[in-house]
Amino acid sequence: MNSIDKQSSAPLSRRTLMRSASAVAVAGSLSLARSAHAAGSDEIRIALIGCGGRGTGAAMQAIKNAAGAKVKLVAMADAFKNRLELAHKSIQAQCPDQVDVPEERRFVGLNAYQKAIECDVDMVLLCSPPGFRPDQFEAAVEAGRHVFMEKPVATDAPGVRRVLATNEKAKQKQLLVAVGHHLRHEIKHRESIDRIRSGDIGDVMFMRAYFNSGGVWVMPRKQDQTEMEHQTRNWYYFTWAGGDHIVEQHVHDLDVCNWIMDGPPVEARGAGGRQFRKGPQYGEIFDHFSIEFTYANGAKMFSYCRHIPNCWNSFSQDAHGTKGKIHIEGHGTANIMVDGAKPVAIPRGPDGHQLEHDDLFAALLEGRPYNEGDYGASSTMTAILGRMAAYSGKIISYEDGLNSQVDLKPKAMTWDADTPVKPEDDGTYACAMPGVTNVL
Repeated sequence: MNSIDKQSSAPLSRRTLMRSASAVAVAGSLSLARSAHAAGSDEIRIALIGCGGRGTGAAMQAIKNAAGAKVKLVAMADAFKNRLELAHKSIQAQCPDQVDVPEERRFVGLNAYQKAIECDVDMVLLCSPPGFRPDQFEAAVEAGRHVFMEKPVATDAPGVRRVLATNEKAKQKQLLVAVGHHLRHEIKHRESIDRIRSGDIGDVMFMRAYFNSGGVWVMPRKQDQTEMEHQTRNWYYFTWAGGDHIVEQHVHDLDVCNWIMDGPPVEARGAGGRQFRKGPQYGEIFDHFSIEFTYANGAKMFSYCRHIPNCWNSFSQDAHGTKGKIHIEGHGTANIMVDGAKPVAIPRGPDGHQLEHDDLFAALLEGRPYNEGDYGASSTMTAILGRMAAYSGKIISYEDGLNSQVDLKPKAMTWDADTPVKPEDDGTYACAMPGVTNVL
């Protein structure tokens, strides 16, 4: 049995994960004629699963890809009908000739994704909340569909292990797998990493990573909702569904630092809590984290993320080396400052959200292997590791974190099913308590 099979009890190691991440996809042509010509045309038929803002954007970016692929949206699925209809109306208004989703191919409900995947499609876009990602990724690969899935790819260690196991099956089937780490595709990030690899700033001693903002949307409870419906609507604020904001958002910065270090850290320690988000509408998650990650060579990454209004904000990554440093604005320029030399600025270039689809469809058209699943999983696990350290108040190794048996997934996926957490009498939700909460 493969060491990352979801049914295996053999512990996973960081070294195993890195070896898997560096493996070359199986040889063989991924010709479009084989993978996307069921109807004898050069049209690539896609299904959108998860029709919120990010899903709507991903569908538009797939349709508007610069690789020359002729993409048509033919199926859609979402837990909620109003969200699906809004997305359908928006996409069709902008690209009427590339949308063909009649009523019978619009699927609603917690298991609607299965029906969309079963349609005559070549690729699925998985953009539901990340707690649903492992189930949906497994179903897509089992059906032989190419996959674009948003980050993060899971919200707990069992989910990460499932994604890793499924990704091995995707490689065996020669399926393309893309993960929504758009910074990996941006010009300024690619050139910055190339310069670090070339030794421009010397040996990396430590890194800093920030995702500080005023927070995101809130979906307050409605009177006629079951607890499962409320938590699914307001998913960002429940760890099983969204992972907490260190996983859902800050994973971008952590992925860049892993990219710089060519793999995930070996351990994490840190702290976090909630000071601002205390009402019932804010669920159980923290509003700030401060994590120190350590890599195998002793290099450190200092990670900070916060969701509190009227504070200093930043979405950026910094690498400090023995000969200089690089500062990268998430959606801005990169600045390289080498000791004794004039600073160099690297413009951002095109938005990586579009570039990641351009690159995916270029690989599909050219018949090239393309798989981002392993580093997508390791970056998700890095963020979960940071959350584990803050929630528990303990030093957690990567290997122990990856092998955690704490499964956050609801036991059933129905609107009347029990949820992993329930409100207190006053409607608020208890958050993790360092020194008490078990994460392993």
